[in-house]
Amino acid sequence: MAPPADAEVVTSRRPRARRGVSLRDTGPSIALVVVFAVFAALSPGFRTLSNVQNIMDAAAVLAVVTCGVTFVLMMGSIDLSTPGIMGASAITVALLVANNRNDNDLGMLGVAVAVLLAAALGCLSGLALVALKVPSFMTTLGVSAVGLGVATLLFAGVQPNITDEMLEGWAVERTLGLSHLTWIAVACVLVGWSVQRWTRLGRYAYAIGGAEEVLGLSGVKVAPFKVGVFTMAGAFYGLAGVMVTSQLGAGLVQAGKGYDFSAITAAVVGGTLLSGGRGGVLHSAVGVLLVTVLTNGLVQVGVSPYWQGGVQGLIVVAAVAAAVIPQRRRNQVTK
Repeated sequence: MAPPADAEVVTSRRPRARRGVSLRDTGPSIALVVVFAVFAALSPGFRTLSNVQNIMDAAAVLAVVTCGVTFVLMMGSIDLSTPGIMGASAITVALLVANNRNDNDLGMLGVAVAVLLAAALGCLSGLALVALKVPSFMTTLGVSAVGLGVATLLFAGVQPNITDEMLEGWAVERTLGLSHLTWIAVACVLVGWSVQRWTRLGRYAYAIGGAEEVLGLSGVKVAPFKVGVFTMAGAFYGLAGVMVTSQLGAGLVQAGKGYDFSAITAAVVGGTLLSGGRGGVLHSAVGVLLVTVLTNGLVQVGVSPYWQGGVQGLIVVAAVAAAVIPQRRRNQVTK
């Protein structure tokens, strides 16, 4: 019996993904090793075990956010909802676990509710995208505003400080030298990679970014998979908001400030294209480490933190330029 048309589309894309290992795939990993070696030579404090642990811990929240952003970028979309969704999740979990504002003490159930709220906001982004047919950066920017509005209403002018030992322990307690937040981030990367590698949602995210029209003509209903990707991304953002609350010991409306740009930067630096159809969770994880190592190294050698944003901006421009040069040479057009 002949395979279904949608299977033919997916399987036809696999050979191209496995055809050799290009410099674009290995480049970020090589750059990570080079950058680490340079800073290790410049600063004795950089190459200590405690600093390596600090780098891993500092990368944890960004890695979780980048897992969600990566799937959206693979579809060729842009997600700017991260700050609002993380803010809503952070305030929600702070009010549901043991805190100074009320008598709630839901523990892990409170964490689950916060992540589900974030997933619902992500779903709203996906539904708005497929229903309104407007660019993703506009719909997600609107959902970010909705999330910030929800967070502000819940905040009610009084900061909720958490007293839940379980959630506080995520940032404080360590296993094999790394905080529990870092191990949560590792688990999220593995889950993201498994979804990308073994599920139809992950394979179709690639296909949508590479050839959405062909996928649609093959009989696949693209809209549900777009909504599914944004929903999953929202869940990652929600968990990241919970992690920030654990770090700060309080819920803040601005818990996700700046993570949208940082996550997109890390994903692109790692080799995930803004145009979609290339990259993946492991690529983006390398990008997260590269950005975090660079930030830590600049501090270790005495560069002002005020320059770090500019450096990140230059890196993402260079990474995007390096990624599109082969395409532009073929097409000879500038979009």
